[in-house]
Amino acid sequence: MKFASTRLVAADIKSMVAFYELVIGRTADWLAPVFAEIVTPAATIAIGVADTVALFREGSAEPGANRTAILEFMVDDVEAEYARLKDEVEVVHEPKTMPWGNRTFMCRDPEGTAVALYQPVTDAAKARFAGR
Repeated sequence: MKFASTRLVAADIKSMVAFYELVIGRTADWLAPVFAEIVTPAATIAIGVADTVALFREGSAEPGANRTAILEFMVDDVEAEYARLKDEVEVVHEPKTMPWGNRTFMCRDPEGTAVALYQPVTDAAKARFAGR
């Protein structure tokens, strides 16, 4: 099995796609007016409008209701990313080093999902990510 993507359900797909294009630095592929994907080397962020939920099962997902997941992106320089994004996004916390050795900052996408950008900084953290 291969983890392929995370799909976000959006009330405002245009602002969500614009946010993730800004953060990730890649252009979305619009596969339909109601669905876009941003493909990265590791996985894909898929974004669909709320109306697409009915294609699965009515009420199975709800825009803006997530408070349990954090989307994380490993970057080369978390301080540079923070400087680039801090005036463009809602910052949850400024860069800080976590007990497990990652330096991270967190923001929220336009519908409230937490998004963390991090960089392994301790030797143990760097070793965990070697070869990934």
